[in-house]
Amino acid sequence: MHILFLTDNFPPEGNAPATRTFEHAREWVKLGHKVTIITGAPNFPEGKVFEGYQNKWYQKEYIEGIEVRRVKTYITANEGFAKRILDFMSFMATSFFAGLFVKKPDVIIGTSPQFFTAVSAWALSAIRFKPFVFELRDIWPASITAVGAMGRTLPIRILEKVEMFLYRRANKIISVTHSFKSELIERGVDGNKIDVILNGVDLSKYIPVTSKDEAFAKAYDLEDKFVVGYVGTHGLAHSLDKIVDAAELVKDFTEVRVLFAGGGAAKEQVESLVKSKGLSNVVLIPRQPKSEMPKLWSLCDISLVSLKDTPLFKTVIPSKIFESMGMGLPMLMTSPGGEASEIIRKTKSGVIVPPESPEQVADAIERMYRDKELMKELSQNSVNSAVNFDREKLALLMLEKLEEVVN
Repeated sequence: MHILFLTDNFPPEGNAPATRTFEHAREWVKLGHKVTIITGAPNFPEGKVFEGYQNKWYQKEYIEGIEVRRVKTYITANEGFAKRILDFMSFMATSFFAGLFVKKPDVIIGTSPQFFTAVSAWALSAIRFKPFVFELRDIWPASITAVGAMGRTLPIRILEKVEMFLYRRANKIISVTHSFKSELIERGVDGNKIDVILNGVDLSKYIPVTSKDEAFAKAYDLEDKFVVGYVGTHGLAHSLDKIVDAAELVKDFTEVRVLFAGGGAAKEQVESLVKSKGLSNVVLIPRQPKSEMPKLWSLCDISLVSLKDTPLFKTVIPSKIFESMGMGLPMLMTSPGGEASEIIRKTKSGVIVPPESPEQVADAIERMYRDKELMKELSQNSVNSAVNFDREKLALLMLEKLEEVVN
């Protein structure tokens, strides 16, 4: 089978969409299938093209047997509605054109979070008479209004109509959460064509460790510290200002450090708050290559998962949950009660507190810092749960779903 996959993000970008697509495609290639990825020059989240790449009309490379075709796009940082829409629409146009020259695909997949990628995939499928699969990673554009970036204006209402058109035209929808599937069914989408394949973790790379990475620990003076780590995209959805407030409340615990590692639209806000508060217990690490992530996770004693207090985020499952499980890390989750918190609750792999509650986050940090037995129990539960989210198994499941629409 020849799978043509359109995605706005792909390695060396290290965010969740890039990682999921790459790890699935890698497994499909191992099984003898051909995978062609159409993507842009890597630039997420800062909007700066990665070293070794150029924003050219066309580039081709192979990554672990995956054919990657990169196209030119309008590049901007992950902030600002108008500029981001230009970014998305430029990829829609150039990816569609590039897709016309891919020989004999059997199925065409477009992945969100932004659905202009799916528009391009649908258009290619219509012209080439091939099945169209919509991989749904986010309920977009609802997520724009959820973070307060924009009200429900005329442009948003138009985008919602395009969104529903794509759901109806898709031969199959692959949702990353059960909540997304339920919402689509409530909105009139045929539930028989929606399958749920959760995010997961590459258990060949994310494994429990007994010590912190020496180079990172020494560079950031974390060798003998108890580290509460927020690792990943610093976005408007994550209420990281409240985590900085929590860090201020635990500043008297001399062995505790709150770590922010990554980049994104809220990165400058975090840095500014830390500076204005004069917090010496906060450590800021810039975005790292994906290959360095297990080393970065090794610094953490607790993995911090934070989401804004808005109803939409009850349906979201941050992918860092699964990487944390692979590393055997206890989690501290501060988010609206929903599918993600239910995973933590069922697996007993972390402590859950209400969203945007600095005082309760601080209390939970203190409790976990003091209670070694609790930490040991949560860590073991995290390790035990990771096998249920093995990316290799999930890739095989998705392949089965693709074969259903091809055969």
